[in-house]
Order: sequence, then C-alpha cells, then structure tokens
Amino acid sequence: MKNFFKILRYAGPYWGYALLNVVFNILAVVFSLASFGLFIPVLQMLFHQMEIPQSAPPLRLELGALRDNFYYFNGQMLERYGNERMLIYIGLIIILLFFLKNLFRYLAMYFLAVVRNGVVKDLRNGLYHKVLILPLSYFNEKRKGDIIARMTNDVQEVEWSIMSSLEMAFRDPITLITYLITLFIISPSLTIFVLVLLPVSGYIIGRIGKSLKRTSDKGQLRMGIILSMIEETISGLRIIKAFNAIDFADKRFHKTNSDYNRLMIRLYRKRDLASPLSEFLGACVVTIVLWYGGKLVFTPGSFLDAAVFLFYLGIFSQLLPPAKAVTQAFYNIQKGAASVDRIQHILLEPEVIVEKAEALSTKEFNTEITYDNVSFAYSAEPVLKNISLTISKGKTIALVGPSGGGKSTLVDLLPRFYDCCDGAILIDGIDIRELVINDLRGLMGIVSQETILFNDTVFNNIAFGMERVSEEEVIAAAKVANAHEFIERMPLGYYTNIGDRGTKLSGGQRQRLSIARAVLKNPPVLILDEATSALDTESERLVQQALENLMRNRTSIVIAHRLSTIQFADEIIVLQGGELVERGSHNDLLEQNGVYRKLYDLQSFV
Repeated sequence: MKNFFKILRYAGPYWGYALLNVVFNILAVVFSLASFGLFIPVLQMLFHQMEIPQSAPPLRLELGALRDNFYYFNGQMLERYGNERMLIYIGLIIILLFFLKNLFRYLAMYFLAVVRNGVVKDLRNGLYHKVLILPLSYFNEKRKGDIIARMTNDVQEVEWSIMSSLEMAFRDPITLITYLITLFIISPSLTIFVLVLLPVSGYIIGRIGKSLKRTSDKGQLRMGIILSMIEETISGLRIIKAFNAIDFADKRFHKTNSDYNRLMIRLYRKRDLASPLSEFLGACVVTIVLWYGGKLVFTPGSFLDAAVFLFYLGIFSQLLPPAKAVTQAFYNIQKGAASVDRIQHILLEPEVIVEKAEALSTKEFNTEITYDNVSFAYSAEPVLKNISLTISKGKTIALVGPSGGGKSTLVDLLPRFYDCCDGAILIDGIDIRELVINDLRGLMGIVSQETILFNDTVFNNIAFGMERVSEEEVIAAAKVANAHEFIERMPLGYYTNIGDRGTKLSGGQRQRLSIARAVLKNPPVLILDEATSALDTESERLVQQALENLMRNRTSIVIAHRLSTIQFADEIIVLQGGELVERGSHNDLLEQNGVYRKLYDLQSFV
C-alpha cells in the first residue's frame, strides 16, 4: 500500500476535487441507507407481516424510539391512503431516493475524474522532465526500450490499476465505515462476530496479492526487453537484412515474447481469482451471519427481532459490494505496485549534473576556456588523464588522435553533459560548475557526426529550442549553411516534414540543416564533432564550406579524423589513451615525427 500513497501524493493539487468527491460519496451512502430503512418495514406492514402501530411512543434520540416513530408514521399513512396509494407513494419516494443516491454517486465520480487523470498527467510530465535532466551516462547504461516501457506501459498500468482504485480510496471506505456504524448501532454483538471473520478472508487475499506483485514485476521487466528489441530492430533493419539475420532475429523475439506470454497468463489467472474468491468468502460470511443472527432472533428477550434482522441483512448485503470492490482494488494495486517501483526508480534517480543554488549567470564569452588538469572516468578505467589546455577567444582548436583517445569526452565536459572527476574547466576564469547550466550551454553550438533531427518541418528543426524566430532569420541561417537551395526545391519549402530523424533527406542535407540550426543560435563557442566524416566528396565540400562560414569569427573546437580538414587550425591537440601527447600547428607536428605524423602518413598513403 505504500506505493499507493506514493502515487496519491501527486493528488495534492487536486485536493478540492477530492474533497467534493468525499462529500458526494457521503450523501450517496446516506440516501442508500434511507432507501433501505424505508423499504423493508413498509413492505412488512403492507403484506401484514407486521402490525400497524396505533400510538406513537415518546420521541427521543434513541434507535428504538426513532424506529417506532418511523413505523407509526408509515402505519398512519397506510391507514389513511390505503394499500394501493401507499404502494405508489412508497414507490415514488424510493425512486426519488435511488435517483438522489445515484446522482450523488455520479457527481462523486465526476469530480474524481479530474483527480484520476490529473495525477497520471503529472506523473507523465514528471517522468519526461526527469528524462530531460538526467545525465547522458544514465542512458549509456540503460536500454532505451526499457525506459520507454516505463514511460508508457508502466504509466498506463498505474492509470488502469491504481488510478482506477481511487474510487476505492475515496468512496468505498466511507461506505464501509457508514454501514459498519449502522450495523453496530443495530446489533453490536452480531457486528463484532462479523468483524472477527473478516481478517481470515483478508489474510487469504493478502497472500495471493503479494504473489501477484512479484509476477507483475517480472512481466513489466519482460515488456521493457520486448520494446528494446523492437526499437533495436527498427533502427538496425538494414544490418539484419544484410546479414540474413531475419530468422535469427525472429526466433529471438518469439522466445522473449513467449516468455512474456507465459508470465501474463499467470498474472491474469491470479488477478482474475480476486472476484470469485472474494464472492465465495462473502457467501461464507453471509451464511455464518445468517446462522448466528437467526440464533439471536430466536433467543427470548433479544433486542434483535425479525424485522430488525431483515433490516440488518439488507444493510449487510450492501456492505459486501464495497468490500468486494476493496478486494479487487487491492489486487489491482498489487499488480500496479511493480510499475510504481519502476517509475520511482527513474523519478528518484540522482541528477548528478546539479546546478548550484546561487549559480552565476553569464551571457557572454570574453577571453578564454581553460582545462585545468582535468581527469574523467566513466567507471574505474580513466578516459582522460590530467589534461591542461587553454583555448583563447576567436581561435580554432582541433582535436585528433586514434579512436578511443578521449576526444569526444573532452568536448562533452565543456557543456556539462558530464562533470570532470578531477581538475576544473573554466570560462573567463570561472569554474563552469559555478554557472547557470542553461547560460553555459547557451554559449555553445554543437554540430555532431550523428545528425540529430526531429520528425517535424524544416523550419522547426532549424529554429529548434528558440522562440519568436522569423522566417527571414531561418532563411538567412539556411543560406549560410548552403541549405537554402535544396530546401526551396522541397514540396512545401521550409514547411516540409523531413520524416523520422530526417530520413527524407540525404546525409549532406541533414548535416547542413544541423549547421543552419547552429548558425541561427549564433553561439560564441562552436563544437564540431566529426561533422563531415560520414559524407561523400560532393556533400563534404558543401558542408565544409558551410562550416567555414559558421566558424568565422567564432571560437571553435573541432574533432576530426580527416586531417586535411583541420590543417587551418590555430592549434592541433593530439590525444592518445586519454593523455595529451602532442600539440602545435600542422607543420610543427609533422616535424615532431610523432603520433600526428604517423596518422598523417597513414591517411596520405590511403
């Protein structure tokens, strides 16, 4: 149940609607009791199972006095209007009472809908926001499909399993408590006897509920694996077909899906046991109550007579549906508890990249960027070792070296995608950990090897992350990026949808769109990560020209494998095994006859 209350804390903003739900539920219970209180004794008098009282006892605030006065009033109405008119009169009152009962019940659910859907909406918003602010290292360690499963299937499971149980939380306890109080007033001894029986059935239900939670947890984990496989299959379909791995992938998916199928069959069998089991236990309790209550009725001098016992049984029969609903809700909560745990695992994940409470705001880059003895490791093995480097404003610095040398990691530390383990990175003499994160990243534009575009229009992809951008500004940025001509030839120009990840465009076109996006942002610091490595010669020429336009009058950090593209750099930094092994201009490094010369000769030979 603790997971249920974890979710309920999201209901805080909707407490007003929850309060209205409680009020209308109370009114619905009151009119339900009134309809039963009226229905049973009047029918007894109509069908002569009970004598009509001829005098009214003194009116006092006691159950017996209130009951006798009520019987007297109805008896007088019966004698005055006759059986037929009394039946019509009673029928109309009962219709009115049931109408009011169900009206208030509907109003209770009407206001509960806001709470139920609002909680789920806030839960989705919280998960999405958390995904946005978690460090990149978190996603390197997790399956994307599993994260998607938690944000979709698990949230849906919470919506169906736990949010549907809000009715139980706000209505059924009120109903149960009100009915139990009434039963206690009618016959304390019989009600205590009933309450002794309930923990037994509760224990049986609880044992099955725990087993249900364990099975549900396994099922959600399997669904995460299935979604990961689907995501990987769609992304890698070209390779699957090229390596004739269709049958292999198909068999692997079938096995995983069959395991999930077996788990879900067990899960539904356990869940579906809730209703028949609770109904059977309820029938057992009713039988025992009937036997024990009958004994009390037949006992001379007992307060419980036949009419009162009928009234008691009528109310007790109304006690069973909410008790059964609570049982069903308990099963649903146990089934959804596994999803709550998986959602909480993301929501409680530490952010790692944390902005200080009184972080400094900065909108300009004035002098230099300094890497001061920086070291970094993703796990135990260090990726960067004691890197010291100064990048002056307006200069172009190139990072080269063998794969795995730490080039991309070095630039990823600058916008705080990760934080260095030792040392510090300073901008204008200020540690970047002292700055507002949005301001820090606002100083930078990034063009990466893997072009990240979105399933949207050309205009929205270029203007991504920026508000109130005019069409003229977007067109100007596209012209600088050598993208305007091919965009104009598209069916709807700048308002053409480019498909998932820009699949309707060629590699060079996608890269020029990402450059246009960086141009529009107009950052003082530019990071280029293998921006031309995956392009053909013609596309590379156009992209390289666009990059030169973009880099003009900016501080640039360029990662490149093709050394021919960075010979113009003011300084070239050579990284190997996470260490800075060489630095200097192109000609200086060739003369040193070291790592850079070896890389250059290999590319020249090729």
